[in-house]
This record gives sequence, C-alpha cells and structure tokens, in this order.
Amino acid sequence: MGPISKRIGFLLGDRGGMALLVLVLGAAIVVPILNLAVAPESPYHIPNYVVSLMGKYLAFALLALSADLIWGYAGILSLGHGAFFALGGYAMGMYLMRQIGDRGVYGNPELPDFMVFLNWHELPWYWHGFEWFAFAALMVLVVPGLLALVFGWFAFRSRVTGVYLSIITQAMTYALLLAFFRNDMGFGGNNGLTDFKDLLGFDLHDDTTRAALFSVTALALALSYGVCRYITASKLGRVLLAVRDAESRTRFMGYRVENYKLFVFVVAAMMAGLAGALYVPQVGIINPGEFSPGNSIEIIIWVAVGGRGTLYGAVLGAVLVNYGKTYFTGALPEAWLYMLGALFVAVTLFMPQGVVGLVAQWKNRLRARKAPAQGDHQVAEVGQ
Repeated sequence: MGPISKRIGFLLGDRGGMALLVLVLGAAIVVPILNLAVAPESPYHIPNYVVSLMGKYLAFALLALSADLIWGYAGILSLGHGAFFALGGYAMGMYLMRQIGDRGVYGNPELPDFMVFLNWHELPWYWHGFEWFAFAALMVLVVPGLLALVFGWFAFRSRVTGVYLSIITQAMTYALLLAFFRNDMGFGGNNGLTDFKDLLGFDLHDDTTRAALFSVTALALALSYGVCRYITASKLGRVLLAVRDAESRTRFMGYRVENYKLFVFVVAAMMAGLAGALYVPQVGIINPGEFSPGNSIEIIIWVAVGGRGTLYGAVLGAVLVNYGKTYFTGALPEAWLYMLGALFVAVTLFMPQGVVGLVAQWKNRLRARKAPAQGDHQVAEVGQ
C-alpha cells in the first residue's frame, strides 16, 4: 500500500471527519434545492437569508479549520489569524469593486466611488489586475501566504514561541487594522469596500447566485478538510505533533523545526485567505473591522469549543459559536460578549478537549459500563 493510499485509508478511518464531509457535501446539494426548487410556503423551504447565513458559517468553519491546523497540530497559537482572513476578503472585494464599472454613484468606469469622493484622479498601481477574476483569485492566496511567509520566517528563525509569538501576531493584525483605516491607503478607509454588483457576470443579489456561493463554500470546506487531514496523516503531521509537544527535543533530533512550522503557517494563512474571499460576496462588505484583534481571539475560541487538534471539532465549534452569536445578539445583544468570555473560561476549566472530547469521554464511559455487564453475562453462561 503506497503512502497516498495509506492517507486515504486514514481519512476513511476518521469517523468524525467522514461524517463532516458527508454532511457538508450533502448540504451543498440539498440546501440549494430546498431554497430554489421548493415553494416558499412549504415548510421545507429554506429562505434566502438562511442560505446566506449558513454560507457565512461555512466560511468561518474554514477559517477555524485553518487555525486548528497550526494551533492544534503545530502548537502555534496565533492571535492574528484573522488578518489573513481579512486580506483574502479585501482581495476579493477589490475584484468585486472593479466589476462595478460605471454603475457606481458617480458613474466613473475606472475609479470606485470612494476614490472619486476623495478626489483621486487615477487608480493606484496595486489595484491594477483586479479586474480579472483569475488574478484576484491568485492574490487571495498569494497575499496572505506572502505575509505569513515573511512574518513566519523572521519569527520562527528567531525561535519566538509561546506567549511572545501570540503577542507579536496580535500586534501584526492591529497594525494592519490601523493601516486599513486610513483613507490614503486606497481601500475605502473606515467604510471599506461594499455595494458589490456581480461576480463573474452573475448578479450577487440573485437567489441562484447566493445558492451557488453556498455550494462553492461547502465544497471549499470539504476540500480543505481533505488537505488538512492529508497533511496531518503524513510524516509531516507526525513531525508537527512532535514540535507541538516537545519542540526542543525535535530540534535536537535533527529536524529543522522552523521549516516545518513555516510551511504549515503559510498553508493555514492561504486557507484563511480563501475563507475571507468566500465570505465577502455573501455578506456584501469588507472593512477594517475584520482585522480587529478581538476577531482573531474569537477564532481561537471556536477551535477550543469544538476541540483542538481534531480538525472536525474546529468546524463544529465555529458553527455552534456563530449560531449562538446570531441568536443571542438578537435576543440579548448586550450580554453576548460576557457570554462568549464565560464560554471560553468554562471550556478551559471543564472541557479542555472541547465538545468533541466531551463526546469521546461519554462514549468511553458508556463502553466501560457495558464491558463489566457483558463479562458477568459470559460468566453466567459458563456457570450454566
């Protein structure tokens, strides 16, 4: 059996992951059908706003998956992971702004409305090329990946770890937050990029387009999960676990630890950028608030709630926490932040392995109770 077959076999043996893939791929097919083909008066109809909300949840799940890859398997606790998500979102937003053309408020075919309002006379050089989808899609991956490469190269070669690494990643995203707030940066300042019209010629406000975006996001999540599981099932994955649990010992054994950490850091950043690019056309806006350090901390909470180092637990945590956020910010908007903080403390104290770990413990206890009962039954049969 070759190495690829072994990793595929490992994926098939990952029951939680397989259940996730079946659920996500099934949703990619069923949700658009229930939204487009079922009459609105039917109890099985899924409204448009629910489709967009679920698509946003899946984009967040992809973001959490990328965070679990570096935190759960390499021990890299990044409190600036949201920066890569925001950069991917801005890259997609720039493409969508270029598609508006002369349909903007000021009717300028070259400049976005905010540039006309600020009396800009020409398009900045870094906006050129974003009129093409292929270029924008490439930048969605390249820009976050390049930032992660440069940042990670200096950080990991300097052997910055633990809380110090967390602090400088948070400083990175905060610096980007301040930079993107500036109007002279050419990214819309405080308002960001919005009022998008279409994507690849398809109206973003059309029901079919929204359903298609949901399906694409679901497929991207499933594919990314497969990539992450492929990595973690390989020798690279085993080295990453060794780095997480005993970095000094792994380095002493001759492994270039910084290279392994840098590779997985870049991969996770590119996945986060992809999540941001899928998020933006579904919510219709991207602004500097996505760089907020609080957002990056919230990503870590998603992973912790679901279960660090499981991959599918991160997906589950992202969906559960964001569903709770949607519900409680409507019912108790002022209490949500306190509830989120309390949730993180509760998970840290009482569920260190998250929801997935709690379920696993419950299953183990159930098996332990069944085992003595089965043994007593067998003894009784022998006695007879």
